Amino acid sequence: MKSNFDLTLMLARIEDAIRPFPKAAMFELAERGYTSLFEQLISCIISIRTFDETTIPVSLRLFEIARTPQEILKLSPERLSELLFGSSYPEQKAYTMLGIARTAIEQYNGELPADFDKLTEMKGVGPKCANLALGVAAGQAAISVDIHVHRVVNRWGFIQASQPEKTLKALEAKVPVEQWIDINRLLMPFGKHICTGNLPKCSTCPVLEFCEQVGVTKHR
Repeated sequence: MKSNFDLTLMLARIEDAIRPFPKAAMFELAERGYTSLFEQLISCIISIRTFDETTIPVSLRLFEIARTPQEILKLSPERLSELLFGSSYPEQKAYTMLGIARTAIEQYNGELPADFDKLTEMKGVGPKCANLALGVAAGQAAISVDIHVHRVVNRWGFIQASQPEKTLKALEAKVPVEQWIDINRLLMPFGKHICTGNLPKCSTCPVLEFCEQVGVTKHR
């Protein structure tokens, strides 16, 4: 990590740089009114191995039919997987969603608990989706590490971790709690559109002076 590394300044510059680009899917859906913990968790399940450009319309299509655990359980697995068409593994995701909805009703009176441990006990819910849903829907300080966040912070030299799970633990130890949600909100689109996996846009990057460019051999 460079000696002049200033995360607060970097996040401010990144926020300016990503304004022309679409928001990360969960944050975009929240702005459209889909703010419940259940809606956010379901949308995150849809987003797994699926581009935001697909996640948003698939989520909107589903929510036109069902937005609550009770409404989801009225759908057959086949009908639910049809509504999820376009996302990856729609059949598997349908069964995951039905399980989440059933747990919400049978164990929590139809409302998901705003609790990381209880969410990740549910089949198909990993740390990334639990943290992201809790951050967006419940306002809980939580970091969600997807492929973009993992790549960006390791490329900076800020974190040295081989897996997203290890990056998450390292970020939690180094980043002030008040910046945790901003890590998700800003670095996901930054990694998707500027600090890309192949040929990152280093020549126009707003935080190049702070970046070690770890692993970068070619750039734009």
